Parts: sequence; C-alpha cells; structure tokens
Amino acid sequence: MTTEQSGHVRFDGRQRAILLLLMGAGFLLSADFSILNVAIPEIGAGVGLQLHQLAWISTAFALPAAGFTLLFGRFADLFGRRRMFMTAMVLLVVASVIGGLATTPAVLLTARALQGLATAMAIPASMSLLTTTFAEGSLRERVLGLNGALLSGGFSFGALAGGALVSSLGWRSAFWINVPVALVILAAAPVLLRESRTPGRVVLDVPGALAVTGGLLALVYGIVEGVWPLVGLGVLLLVAFWVIEMRATAPLAPVQILRRGSVTWGNLAGLTIFAMETGMIFLMTLYLQKAMGLSPLMTGVVFGVPGLMAIVAGIIAGRLIGAFGNVRLLALGMTVQSLAILPLVFAGTSRSALFVIVPCLFVGFFGHVAAIVAFTVTATSGLPDEEQGLATGLTSMTQQVAITVGTPVLSAIAASRVDEAAGIRFALVVNVVLTLVSMAVVWFGLHAPSRRPVQSPTLDKVEV
Repeated sequence: MTTEQSGHVRFDGRQRAILLLLMGAGFLLSADFSILNVAIPEIGAGVGLQLHQLAWISTAFALPAAGFTLLFGRFADLFGRRRMFMTAMVLLVVASVIGGLATTPAVLLTARALQGLATAMAIPASMSLLTTTFAEGSLRERVLGLNGALLSGGFSFGALAGGALVSSLGWRSAFWINVPVALVILAAAPVLLRESRTPGRVVLDVPGALAVTGGLLALVYGIVEGVWPLVGLGVLLLVAFWVIEMRATAPLAPVQILRRGSVTWGNLAGLTIFAMETGMIFLMTLYLQKAMGLSPLMTGVVFGVPGLMAIVAGIIAGRLIGAFGNVRLLALGMTVQSLAILPLVFAGTSRSALFVIVPCLFVGFFGHVAAIVAFTVTATSGLPDEEQGLATGLTSMTQQVAITVGTPVLSAIAASRVDEAAGIRFALVVNVVLTLVSMAVVWFGLHAPSRRPVQSPTLDKVEV
C-alpha cells in the first residue's frame, strides 16, 4: 500500500516496479536524444550528409515527434495506453536497428523519423499511465518529480557518456544501445501495466487530427527551414483545428480542456521553459567549442556534471510544490532558469570563464527541472482519467515543439550579429527577457479570476 505519513510518500513494490518501467523508458529516450546530439558530426560523415544537411538528423526526428504527439495521445485514450506504449517500444527497436545499419542519408533519416514517431507514441502513453496509476495530490507530484529527475539523468548520462561511447564503439552504437533496453521494457510491460478501457463506441475526430497534425508539421518545418509561407499555413491549419474542435461531436481535443486556465497557461510556460533552455544549450555548445576551443568530450562534461543538479531538483520538486504550491514553484523555477543565464552573457573566452559558466549551469538546470515538474503538475491537474492522455499529450507536444523551434529561433537571433560570439551573447539576452516576460504572463493568467489553477488536495492549505 501507499502511505503518507508526516508528509512522506511511500510506494509499494508494484508501484516501484511500474515507476522503474515507465521512467526507464523516459530515461532511454532522453539519453538517446543527447547521445545522438553528440554523435551528429560522426553520423553525418558515416552516411555522407553534407555540413549544411546535418540539422536534418535532428529535424527528421523532431517533425513527427512534435506533429503526432497530440494524435497519439488521443489514440492512447481511445485504444489503450499500454497497447500504445508497447507499440512505441517495438517501433523504437525497429527504428534503432535501421539506424544502426544505415549507409545512406535516406535510410538514416527514415530511422530518425521512425524514432520520432516512437517518441510521439511513448511519451503521452507513459505519462498518462503515470498520472492514472498514481492519484492526484502529493503522490502524483512525487512521481512527476522523480520522472523529471530521471529525464534529467538521461540527458546528463547521454552528455557524459555519448562522447566516450561514440569514440570507442562508433556512431552506430548510439542506435544499437536502444535495442536491449527497449526489449527488456517490452517484456516487463504486459506483466506490470494494466490496459486502460474507454467505455462506449470509439470515435476519432479525423478532420481535427488532420488539421492539427498538418498544422504542426507545417509550422515546425517552416520555422526550422525558414520557409515563412509554410509557417503561415501552419498557423491557418491550427486555427482551422480550433474551429473544427468547437463544432465536432467527438472532438480530438474538447474545447473545454483547451479553455482550462491550468492547461492553457501551463503549456505556455512549458513552451518557454523547453524552447529557451534547449536554445541556450545549443548556443553554449557553439560558444564552448568555437570561442573557447573545448573538445566535444569536455563540452559534454561541462553540461553533464551540472546536469546532476537537475536530478536533485526532480527528486525534491514534489516537496517544493507541497511547500510553495505548483504555481509559485513554476514562477520561481522560470525566474531561476532565466537569471542563471545572465552571467553567461559576460563570460569571456578564456578557460577561466568556466568558473562562471559551470556554477551558472548548476543553478540554471535546478530551476529548469523544478519548472518542468511544476508545469506538468499545473497542466494535468483537475482532469478526469479519460482526459489524462489528452492532457499529457498536450504537455508532450508542447515539449517537442519547443525543443524543435527553440534552437533555430535563437540561432537566427544570434546570426543577426556579424561577430559570432557577440551574436550568441545577444541571443542569450533575448532568452532571459523572453523567459521573464513569459513567466509574468503565465503568473497573471493563472491568477485571473476565471482561470485559477486546480490545486491538489495536499496543497489546500497553501494560498496561491
């Protein structure tokens, strides 16, 4: 049984096993993402991609991951979350084998696109399995905190181990490492996870699915490639999606959930949190290697070691929410994430600048993960079980879209300056400003009288 005594949350044996299974899948996907980022130059050289084509190794993954997350979140609700989760693991194995055997750009990019589809299936299914297995309140907050810690641990592990793995075993090992872990998860899932059931006849909103998927694909592709008419088309399709959902008898995304203040403002916060931090990591990777002359391995260490603080943040975030409330922690986390970037603007190019950069990354990663947990709690609280897949699908889609657009947007801002180092510093300033402005907007949005966030029962004593 799960008990709560003196504010402490305890899990029984089966719950621990479910946590290990679902968070292990998240850890795998997070580690794979950072390992492949380290390996991109070697992958490109191995299959014959030119320098200007390397971005497609990430884009081929990000397009389906962002475009199909909401659709697969709804599929998980309608057809079974365990079934969708296991399908994702099978697809991940197939994609990883294809990637490990790839010898041409077309095969490699196909594997990356399939990995993106697997991620779009796995994340909303696993998150909705977590939120429906563990009751809303301090128990779920503890689980989401641990999940954030494991995701951060995956990023740190990938950053630290990616360079060594690729250097010793080659870039193909970045794909092969997924296969045995995914097979273990597949073997354990039928034993530990119960299949969800949806009463009544299953109806899928096909026009809404086509509009939102096409809109997101067009929007993300247009931003990444700088094709602004396509961005406009994406926006129009997303507006059409909203109109369709208002009139559909069985909407993909019920209007009432999109109108919930906690869902709307929580996802706006998540968009900022992920986009700005992803963009910062990319910019600082360029700065460390090009301006300061660090090796890829040392760059991984610079990011990986502070990433350990992010694990700490994930572990204690549930208790912080209990003490301050999810909205206060969201605002505090976003503030810390942004202000920790500010000293990086003034960092020099000598190795001594690491004495400024590394501590700032420690502080910033702590705030980043604390904000992620608070955003997830905010955007998924107060919803019935049958809408959890949709809510977690929205948060997952927000994360994938943000990760996809954050880097190209801040890169374009940096490119507006002739001097590369000056451009990076300018983009970091914009990062800080956008995060703080977004935090203020979200804070006031969540405190508007008609859009007050739903607080969990354990937080009733906290005034928000």
